[in-house]
Amino acid sequence: MDQKKFKNPSPRIKIIQKIYNSLMNPNSIIDYPKNQYKKFIKDVVTGTLERSELIEETINKYLINDIDLKKTDKLLKIILFAAVFELMFKHNNPKKVVISEYILASEFFLEKVQIGYLNAILDKISKVLRNGE
Repeated sequence: MDQKKFKNPSPRIKIIQKIYNSLMNPNSIIDYPKNQYKKFIKDVVTGTLERSELIEETINKYLINDIDLKKTDKLLKIILFAAVFELMFKHNNPKKVVISEYILASEFFLEKVQIGYLNAILDKISKVLRNGE
């Protein structure tokens, strides 16, 4: 991978890392170092963790035939939940931007096949959640 690409990581990469760390270490406190995207990162991480049940219900409602969350890889699930949170609650971010940013960030964590699957899933759910865009 191109090292320059990750020198100043995307805020979505930091979001994925912080959610993963929080799930792996439930008693740890999430710290948010000074960063130009600090508020955004904190909003998405906190929102995704706090609304995970609602996000899961939404995914199950619209993607019942496309994904089984019980059998889904943990990292893929984290990326999916964070992206769905943004699609549901961060309406100032266009759906195409949300999807492309998470697809780019997922290249850091997932296999090519999983990235293609994630793209298809996000595309499908974004059409339901952001119909007017």
